[in-house]
Amino acid sequence: MDPLLFAVLSIGMTVGALAIYVGNGVLKSHRSSGNRMASLSTRDDILEQDFSQRAVAPVLQGLGRFALRFTPTGWVGRAQHRIVLAGWVERMDGNTWAAIRILAMVGGLVLLFLAVPLIDGTNMKFAVGGLIVFIGFYGPEASLSRAIDDRRKEMQKSLPDVIDLLVIAVEAGLGFEAAMARVVQNVPGELSKEFSRTLQETRVGVSRHDALKAMAARTDVDDLNSFILSLIQADQFGVSIARMLRVQADEMRVRRRQRIQEKAFAAPVKMIFPMILCIFPSIFIVILGPAVISISRNL
Repeated sequence: MDPLLFAVLSIGMTVGALAIYVGNGVLKSHRSSGNRMASLSTRDDILEQDFSQRAVAPVLQGLGRFALRFTPTGWVGRAQHRIVLAGWVERMDGNTWAAIRILAMVGGLVLLFLAVPLIDGTNMKFAVGGLIVFIGFYGPEASLSRAIDDRRKEMQKSLPDVIDLLVIAVEAGLGFEAAMARVVQNVPGELSKEFSRTLQETRVGVSRHDALKAMAARTDVDDLNSFILSLIQADQFGVSIARMLRVQADEMRVRRRQRIQEKAFAAPVKMIFPMILCIFPSIFIVILGPAVISISRNL
C-alpha cells in the first residue's frame, strides 16, 4: 500500500475512533444523569463508570453550554425541536448536541491539519480539505436529518395498520384510551412509543386534547396531524369515535395507495439518467463496436 494513503487512513481511523469513544461517553452520561439523581448514587457508583463518561463527557457538556452563548437566537430551540422529531430526546439535549457539533468540527480540523500536508498537489489538498471540513460541519446535521426522515416514514407507514387496530378495539367495546393501550401492547415502533407517551400524559392529568396536540408537535407527520385533528374535532362535537376511526382508516389507505402510485409514475423519469449514463453506452459499445472495428480495418 502507498505510505501516503496508509498514513491518511491511519489518521482518519484514529480521529474517528476517538470521536466515537468520546461521543458515546457523552450520550451515556446524559442517559444516566437522571438515574444518578433518582438513585442518589454514591462515590463508588460514579467511579465505576468509564473514563469517557466520568471525565471527558462533563468537560464536553460544559463546552457545549459555553458555545450556546455564541449561537444565534433561537438555535437551541430549533435544535431541541429537531432532536425531539428524531426521537433522540431520551439520549441528548441542546447542550449535548452542541458538544457533539463541536467535537465533530474539532475532529475535522485535527484531521485536516494532519492529513492535508501529507497529500501532494494543490488541487488535491483543496479537494480533500474541503471534503473534511464539509463532513465535520454538516455530518451531524445530516445524520439528524436522516433520523427525522426515517422516523417520519416509519410512522407514516404504520399509521393505517394502527388505525385499523384502533377501529377493531373501539368497535369491540373498548374506550379510546384502552384501545391506545392495546395498540401499544401489540404494535412495536415509534408510533406506539408516541401513543404510550400520550397515555402517560393523560394518566397524570393532562387533557386528551392537549396530549394529542403535544404528540402532533413531537412527530410532525402530515397524515398523523390530520388524524389527530379529526380526533380532537370528534371529541369536541360529540361525534362517534368508532365511525370517525373507520372513515380515517379508509382515507389513510387511499393516501397510501396514492403515494405508491405517485412513486411508480415517477420511476420511469428517474430511470432516464442512469440509463443514459450507464446502460446506453454499454449497449452502443456492444452493438456498434464490431462495426467500428470492421470499418476501420477496411479503410
